[in-house]
Amino acid sequence: MRTNLSLETVGRLVEGKHENPFELLGPHEVDVSGHRAMAVRAFLPQSTQAWVVHPAHEGRQAMRRIHPAGLFEAICPLPHGETAPRYLIRAAEDGGKRVTTMHDPYSFPHLLTDFDFHLLNEGRHWQCYNKMGAQLRTIDGVDGVNFAVWAPNATSVGVVGDFNGWDGRRHPMRKHIPSGFWELFVPGLGEGTLYKYQIRRGNWTFEKADPFAFGAELPPRTASKVIDLSRYHWHDAAWMAKRRETNWLEKPLSFYEVHLGSWKRPGDDPSRWMSYRELAHELVDYCKEVGYTHLELMPVAEHPLTVSWGYQIVGYYAATSRYGTPQDFMYFVDLCHRNDIGVIIDWVPAHFPRDGHGLRQFDGTALYEHADPRQGEHRDWGTQIFNYGRHEVRNYLVSNALFWMDKYHVDGIRVDAVASMLYLDYSREDGDWLPNEYGGRENLAAISLLKELNEQTHFQHPGVLTIAEESTAWGGVSKPTYLGGLGFSLKWNMGWMNDTRRYMHHDPVHRRYHHDELTFSLIYAFHENFALPLSHDEVVHGKGSLLDQMPGDLWQKFANLRLMYSYLWTHPGKKLLFMGGDFGQWNEWNCDASLQWDLMQWQSHQGLLKCVGDLNRLLRREKSLHEVDFDYRGFEWIDCHNHDDSLLSYIRRAKNPADFLVTAHNFTPVPRMGYRLGVPENCWYEEIFNSDSQYYAGSNLGNFPGVHAEPVESHGRPFSIKLNYPPLASVVLKPRR
Repeated sequence: MRTNLSLETVGRLVEGKHENPFELLGPHEVDVSGHRAMAVRAFLPQSTQAWVVHPAHEGRQAMRRIHPAGLFEAICPLPHGETAPRYLIRAAEDGGKRVTTMHDPYSFPHLLTDFDFHLLNEGRHWQCYNKMGAQLRTIDGVDGVNFAVWAPNATSVGVVGDFNGWDGRRHPMRKHIPSGFWELFVPGLGEGTLYKYQIRRGNWTFEKADPFAFGAELPPRTASKVIDLSRYHWHDAAWMAKRRETNWLEKPLSFYEVHLGSWKRPGDDPSRWMSYRELAHELVDYCKEVGYTHLELMPVAEHPLTVSWGYQIVGYYAATSRYGTPQDFMYFVDLCHRNDIGVIIDWVPAHFPRDGHGLRQFDGTALYEHADPRQGEHRDWGTQIFNYGRHEVRNYLVSNALFWMDKYHVDGIRVDAVASMLYLDYSREDGDWLPNEYGGRENLAAISLLKELNEQTHFQHPGVLTIAEESTAWGGVSKPTYLGGLGFSLKWNMGWMNDTRRYMHHDPVHRRYHHDELTFSLIYAFHENFALPLSHDEVVHGKGSLLDQMPGDLWQKFANLRLMYSYLWTHPGKKLLFMGGDFGQWNEWNCDASLQWDLMQWQSHQGLLKCVGDLNRLLRREKSLHEVDFDYRGFEWIDCHNHDDSLLSYIRRAKNPADFLVTAHNFTPVPRMGYRLGVPENCWYEEIFNSDSQYYAGSNLGNFPGVHAEPVESHGRPFSIKLNYPPLASVVLKPRR
C-alpha cells in the first residue's frame, strides 16, 4: 500500500527543514482496512535496505523505501488491545556490507516537561543544567543521551557526531512550540560521544557547540563531549558542612590567584600542561606551606584561545579539557577541601567571543547577544555582550554560576568586569550607546541579573562567596539586595590597588609629596566589603612584575615589595596576591610559560616568600587583622600626617577592642631610630613581625624582642613607645599585659 504522508511533509523532512520529525518518523497507529496497525518510519539516507525487528518474537519485517532520499516505512500489525511494542531498526549500508541494528530515536518520549518550559521561558529554572545539553538517560532499559538546546529562530536542528557521520539529516530534533527548545533522545550513545548541533535557518546551515555541554574537545578542536558528572565520589563533607555555618567576612581570607596552565610546567616537558590531579597535590602543598586560605583560579571554563587567559569563554558548563577531565577537576577541588583550602573560580558573564562554534548568532539570529552593536558589541575586547533582559539568557547565566557550586563544589565566584555590565556607556563614545528606559546610563537588566545571581547563590549555597571586580564608585556593590545593594560578598578595591602601586613606584625621595595616595583609601575603606587585590592585571601588558616595578637597587626592590605586602596584609580588607608575586618573579607574567621557580635558589627570593608566609600566618592567628575588616571600629590611625618622613602607623582591633595590634611602616630607606609613637596602653609591646628581619633577607634592624610604653603623651595618646623604624619596612607590635 502507498503511504498516507503528503509529499510536502516528506519534502520538508528530507530537506532538513521539519520542526517536528516525530510527526513522520517513529511509530504511528494507522487504520488498514478497518484493522489497527503500526506504521514505523525511519529516515536512513545512507541505507539501501531496512527492517523493523521485533525482539519479543525475534521476527523482522522489511521496510519499503517510500522516498528516494532514504525514507523507509513498514506497516506492522497491531493486535487488538496492544500498545505499540518496543522495536529495533536494522539498516544495511554499502550494498549490505555493513548492517547496523539500533533503537529508533523517534519511539522514545521527551525529557523536558511543560513545567520545564515554563521555568525556562520565565528565566527561573535554576537547575536547568540537569535537563539541557546532553543528558545520559535510561528509558525502558535502553541507554542513550537526551539532547536539548534553545534555538527558537532556527528552521531545523539536528544532532551530529561520529555516530551519524556528522550528517544533520539523520537525527533531526523536535521543536517544542512556542518555547523554542529542541529535543531528541538518541539511544545507544554514551559518555565520551563527540557531537554538535547542525542548525539551519532558511538556506543557511552551520554547526554549533552545545552551550550546556559538560565537556569539549581539546582546542583547537571544537566538538562538545557527552560527560557523566555523577561518577565522582566526593570526600569533602566536613568542609561543606563547615562552609555552610561560617561567616567568612569575619575570617582570615588570603586568596592565591592562579592560572593553572602557567603556574608550573613539568620539568621533563615544559611544553605540556600539568593535569588537574598533578596540580592539585602541588598547589595544596604550596598553599599550606605559604598559608593561603583560598585558591582563586582564573577561568576554568572551556575557551578556544589560551592567550585569552580563559576570559573569552565558549563552554560555560565545561571544565577546560586542557588539564584533564571534569572528574579530574572535581578531584582538584576535593583535595583542596580535604586540606582546608577553599576554591574560588573566575566567572565571566560580561561578554563572550565571536568564535563560529560559540554563542554568537546561535540560531542564525542575535539570540544570546543584543542585535544592535551599540548594546551587543564590546568595542575594547572584540566580543559580544549578553542580552541580560532576555529571560532564557538570564537563566543560562545564573544557573551556570549555581552549576559550578552544585556539581564542582566551588566555594564562590569572582565576577569579572562587573563595571562593564553596570554601565551602558562603558568605554563608549557619545552616540555609540543607547540609554535605558528612563534616559540613564545604568544597565537596568544587568543590575537585576546581578542581584538575582547573588540572591540565588547565597540562598541555595550558604557559605559561598561572590566577589565583584568592580572598578567604579557604584554604591552598595557588597551590600545586601534588601538594602538596595547588588548583594556581593566582597568587592575588589581597585582604588586601593591603583593608589598603592602608584605610590610604591615613586622613588622614596619623592614619596613625601604623594603621602595622600596611601591614606586616601581609609576615607572609603568601610563603604564596602573590600578585598585588596594585587592580581594578574598588575603584571601584564608591559607593566613588568611587581618586583621589577619597585624602585631602587636590588636590595631596595625586595625591601619595597616586602613593605608593600606588609601594608596590604595589615590594611583593612581581605587579601589577594597573584602567583609569582610571593617569591618575586622577575619576568612579566606569560601564560605560555611556567613561573620562574629557579629563582628560589636565591636567598632574597626565599626571604620574600617566607615574609608572605609569615604574613599569612599572622593574618590567621591575630583576630585583629581579620575579624573587623569592614567597620571603622577595627581601625584607628596613630599617625597619618608624617609626610616628610613618609611614616604611617595605625591600630587594628578585633571584635574585643582590648585585642589589638600596632602597625608601623617606613616608606623610605632611612632608619628612624627612637621615634616616639603614641599607643593606647602602658604595657610591654612585643615585636611579632618585622619585614626587615634577616630571616627575610632584610637588614635586621628593629625592636626585638619589644619595647615598653612610657607615660609620655604622643599623637594624642597618654602613652608612647620609642620605636626603631627599619628602612623600607613594616613592624607589627602586640601588647603583652
